[in-house]
Amino acid sequence: MQLDSTTIIKMIRSTIIGASGYAGAELLRILSLRNDVSVEKVIAGTAAGKKVEDLYPAFAGRVDLEFESFESNHFDEIDVAFVALPSGESMKVVPHLLQSAKRVIDLSGDFRLSSAELYGQFYKHSHVAPELLSEAVYGLPELNFDLIAKAHFVSNPGCYPTSAILALLPALKSGVVSSKGIVINSLSGVSGAGRSASVELSYTEVNENIRAYKINNHQHVPEIQSILEKVTGQTVTFSFIPHLVPLNRGIYTTIHADLTSSATEKDIFEIYRTFYSKAPFVRIKQQVPQIKDVVYSNYCDIGISIEKRTNKLVIISVIDNLVKGAAGQAVQNMNIMLGLPQEQGLL
Repeated sequence: MQLDSTTIIKMIRSTIIGASGYAGAELLRILSLRNDVSVEKVIAGTAAGKKVEDLYPAFAGRVDLEFESFESNHFDEIDVAFVALPSGESMKVVPHLLQSAKRVIDLSGDFRLSSAELYGQFYKHSHVAPELLSEAVYGLPELNFDLIAKAHFVSNPGCYPTSAILALLPALKSGVVSSKGIVINSLSGVSGAGRSASVELSYTEVNENIRAYKINNHQHVPEIQSILEKVTGQTVTFSFIPHLVPLNRGIYTTIHADLTSSATEKDIFEIYRTFYSKAPFVRIKQQVPQIKDVVYSNYCDIGISIEKRTNKLVIISVIDNLVKGAAGQAVQNMNIMLGLPQEQGLL
């Protein structure tokens, strides 16, 4: 944004809880580049007392902040509090934040589902703040822009659901594909698993290897299903198989769905282009999308093709899991909540 000497900026006071993780650090990277946002506090329990640049040397000379503990802070003057804690931890701090910070954006999965029982089934622990599930607005801007604009509490979508839902929405809403028997295969970079160390995420295990995991019981399944069913008013059935690939960041999703009409590729391309005509971060591509075109950006690139032999629509979507799949989408939601252009600070 170009500024002249007469421009007055109202500084947005923000904080990041869980700032030492990959999503938290990505938030800090994006927000620190803006001249209209001040990151007042960075909260990280295990890193409390350390300087940000000690954990992430790339911030040296750019961010002069020290990680603090949550318990020692108050958030009454904060305009936007971002919560980038793991699922299960976020719901312990969000109730307190909602009583102090003006707006809260949660990047975990703790408030994406409307049912505490369903949450317990897929996340493997009980929900300690079920009364807030109905308050959270699902923060997919391309779907819920008007609701986000009026919200004080937004639940940021998951990375896999972002790639799958954006890819399927136009086809399902227009009725060109069946809502039954959809196949979703997604490949994710290793940063999607978070910063915690484990043997299965070590270099030796991941390098030169691809493996599927959590087949048929991934925690993002009910999120994808509930949003698609709410939007279409139909029962949606699909298989979802996530894969870990030796990349730092990025999600590559390939979807197969049965065609229900004689629409041509050109017809369907126009359906997608019209559907996302007011969505600045969704690009409908004539060529096959690839991850390298979206890394470090908030874009979701989508390509479509008809497989005539099987009469199926093939949809491919790509995103950066840490940006459009997490921090970038959270900042996009912040912009909308504050009445700013949703692209601000993200192009």
